[in-house]
Parts: sequence; C-alpha cells; structure tokens
Amino acid sequence: MALKILLPRLGLGAVYLLLATPAARMALEASMSAHMLVQIPLLAAVGIIAGRLLPQRCQAALLATAGGAIPCIVLAAFASTYWMLPRALDAALANPLAELAKFISLPALVGLPLALAWPRLSVIGRGFIWTNFISMLAVLGWLYIAAPVRVCNSYLTNQQTDTGWLMVGLAVLLFALWLGRLFVGGNPALPESDAAQADGKDTQMNTA
Repeated sequence: MALKILLPRLGLGAVYLLLATPAARMALEASMSAHMLVQIPLLAAVGIIAGRLLPQRCQAALLATAGGAIPCIVLAAFASTYWMLPRALDAALANPLAELAKFISLPALVGLPLALAWPRLSVIGRGFIWTNFISMLAVLGWLYIAAPVRVCNSYLTNQQTDTGWLMVGLAVLLFALWLGRLFVGGNPALPESDAAQADGKDTQMNTA
C-alpha cells in the first residue's frame, strides 16, 4: 500500500527534475510555441497532479488556509496570465532567477491551487473558468498573429505567428471539446449517485 502511494510521487518528482534539466529546457525553450504550449502547461500539470496526490486532510487544510476555492482560482488565473506575457518569456530566458521563479510558481501558484479548488466548484463555476481561459487563449493568439512587430525579443516573427495560430487552433479545439461534453456527456450538474437515484425514481413512477 505504501509503495502504491510512493511510486506516483517519485514518478512525478522525476518528471519535474527531467523538465528542469538543461537539455530539456534548451529543447522546449528553443521555440516560442514549445515554450508556451508545452513547457508551461507541463509545469502547471505537475502542480495539479501533486495536489491530487496529497492526502485529503492536507488538501482541505491548504484550501482553508488559502481562503477557499475562489481565492485559489484567482491566484491561478493571475499567475498563469503572467507567464503568457512576452516580457515574462524573455525574462525567463535571460535571467536565471526568472527561470527559477517560473519552475516554482507554475506548479505552486497555478497547478496546486487549481487541484485544490476544482473539485469544490459547481458546474457553472467550472464553465466560467473554461470559457475565460479559452477566450484568453484565443485573444492572445490573435494578438501574436496581428502584431506588426516582434513582441518577444527572444523569438523571431515567424515563430510568434506560428505560436499565435497554434493558440487560436487550441482555443477552438478546447471550445469544441467542452461544448461537445456538455451536449453528449449527460447532465454534468448531477453526480453519478444522484443521477442513479433520479433514474430509480423515474422508473418507479413509470411502473406506477
């Protein structure tokens, strides 16, 4: 039992250390699209998985210390938005302290708060977060495409344009998947147990 708990944590730690190696950083930060759409989401995902691996008592204690789900979501939104800015990417590439801040803040201030807050949010709250994230992704992508000059000094204009189109395409794909889940995934507002009880009541009424 202890091994089953320990192995995922060791694996997650290994992934995090792998992302921090010079070779992985050089490969992922060589292009703007890999930097923004691969490395940054992976670091946030490390925080999400780490949060879910914590015992429930620790999760509840951290959530209470943070002030609840809403402050966690606000913190994650501000931290993730910052690392989408061109100036933040330039700083991470030019300043080792900024690079260190990126590797610490994305798991701790984006991934972990999301992992703590997400199960406590209603369907409307989750939908609000998804729509805001998708719209922000699309708007930033369009700005990267339409900008007449380089907005990130570390990357060329063609990389900026390619990243913009990838962001717009990803926003469209995420919106289609989210919308499709709403229509074909049943009623997301009802947990499985509640849905089963509702089906049982319908069956009893039809039988009567």
